[in-house]
Amino acid sequence: MGGHVVVVGSLSVDFVMRVPRRPQKGETIAGSDFNTFVGGKGNNQALAAARAGAKVHMVGRVGTDSYGDRLIETLTRDGIDPQFIFRDKEVGTGIANIYVDPEGDNSIVIVPQSNARLSRQDVEKAQDIILDAKVVLLQMEIPDDAILAAAELGQKANAIVILNPAPAPPSGRLPKGLLSYIDLVVPNQTEIALLTGIAADTRESAKEAAVLLQQQGVAQVIVTLGEQGALFINADGKDKMIPSYKVKAVDSTAAGDAFCGALAAALASGKPIEDAISVGCAAGALAVTRAGAEPSLPTASEIEMLMSVSA
Repeated sequence: MGGHVVVVGSLSVDFVMRVPRRPQKGETIAGSDFNTFVGGKGNNQALAAARAGAKVHMVGRVGTDSYGDRLIETLTRDGIDPQFIFRDKEVGTGIANIYVDPEGDNSIVIVPQSNARLSRQDVEKAQDIILDAKVVLLQMEIPDDAILAAAELGQKANAIVILNPAPAPPSGRLPKGLLSYIDLVVPNQTEIALLTGIAADTRESAKEAAVLLQQQGVAQVIVTLGEQGALFINADGKDKMIPSYKVKAVDSTAAGDAFCGALAAALASGKPIEDAISVGCAAGALAVTRAGAEPSLPTASEIEMLMSVSA
């Protein structure tokens, strides 16, 4: 078993529809396929980290409904400790509608439900496991107070605190003071554009946007660039492009989550950051080759095989 990763975040059930294209305003179109999968960025990243070899605890909130049962069963099956997944008797488990087009691109609508009720107090109940973590992995589908509490405890533990700012706040502003607790921010092109106002559509503009984030208080930034790979900017402002792996895309759902979870697992096991980013790129590439969130998250052996074949 690898190093200890604690994921604090969202859990939901995804309703995935395959469509010929995304519907326009007022339009009804026919889809070709429908499936339900466990999802939520926190859940996906916890599963990705566990399958990549980490010991994982998940902190989050679900309803007392069958969707919550299914999420906990799936996490437990992958060896993830569900002790601090709280059951909400008043609000149901979060859900997401996901529309996937023939190119594998998606559009997502989330309804947070119980995720919106994860509190600072819930996170503090998990203090002992967070203080034992090598990596604390966070996203933004839960309330700001819960994110801040987890980040503060992660810093206190001397863990590597990773923020995947997804979904990025529409205002472009992260919770006040959050970046002072974060060691590594991992946005994609859309997210970093929202956070900085810079369209990160080239390596140069992605670096410019990352440097702007660093000026707000975070030491290191990784901008994920889809099939191109990831751009890493270290604390000294030096950048390096880590290439991805060539695969046939089927569905991009959870590719970013696969990247973040595998990155966290690799860092928790002691890998140098550039090697860990390459592991993340391989996991993200494998994730787009299969439909759905949970089924697409690769195992450590699959990641190693892709990296060895492409070496």
